[in-house]
Amino acid sequence: MSITSGWVWVLGYSGALADDADGSAVAGRTSIATVETRSFGVAGMSCEHCARAVRAEIGKLPGVTEVDVDVAAGTVRVTGEPVPDDAAVRDAVQEAGYEFAL
Repeated sequence: MSITSGWVWVLGYSGALADDADGSAVAGRTSIATVETRSFGVAGMSCEHCARAVRAEIGKLPGVTEVDVDVAAGTVRVTGEPVPDDAAVRDAVQEAGYEFAL
């Protein structure tokens, strides 16, 4: 088995490729990112300032890669590797001055 040069990056999968004895490619050591997205309810938001405050607090949490806030719907969508637990998101929403709901 010989390692080829380069890495494969596909949808969060990365791994070195190696040639098997029959010439087919096989994955070597891998690193799989656990990217997930979850939605939460947030009450009390009424404007873009509110959205920025919630976005900023949740964005500080470890692993968070994206925060989308929909003021009209009262929801926040959090993407992360992985998304922090409910308690951490709740604390961030409350720190921003709003009410958290699952």
